[in-house]
Amino acid sequence: MKINWGTAIVLSFVGFITFILFFVIRMSTDNRVNHDLVTEDYYKAELGYQREIDGENNAKDNGFQLSVKKIDEGLLIIFPKALEYKNIEGTVSLYRPSNKKLDFDLAIMLSDARLLIPDHRLLDGRWNIKISWEFENEAYLHKEQITY
Repeated sequence: MKINWGTAIVLSFVGFITFILFFVIRMSTDNRVNHDLVTEDYYKAELGYQREIDGENNAKDNGFQLSVKKIDEGLLIIFPKALEYKNIEGTVSLYRPSNKKLDFDLAIMLSDARLLIPDHRLLDGRWNIKISWEFENEAYLHKEQITY
């Protein structure tokens, strides 16, 4: 039996489709492959992302930029001096991309316009800092990546 070029094209398409379907089925049924989203409540977190954008825009528009500096005693966060520091509330979240167990949150409690995160809480390496704070019922946000 001789195969003409039309039959060869059809057989090659069928072979290619079978090849692709084999890998799709294999990857979707394999228990070793994790298809989970990064966060548990991904869509709920996505709705909260707009609040983060608004907080960053509020900080830029009002000129309330924070300063984060590494000093011998630890990590120093300096709030704008134009603000009454007693009315500032919020949290500082430190995220360590290499080790989830090192992540921690601190409540913002100020005695002046500075907040010190002690050196013993931070290991050398990369940290993502997210400072979300409120002043006079207005939300602000500062994000930064540092290498400690």
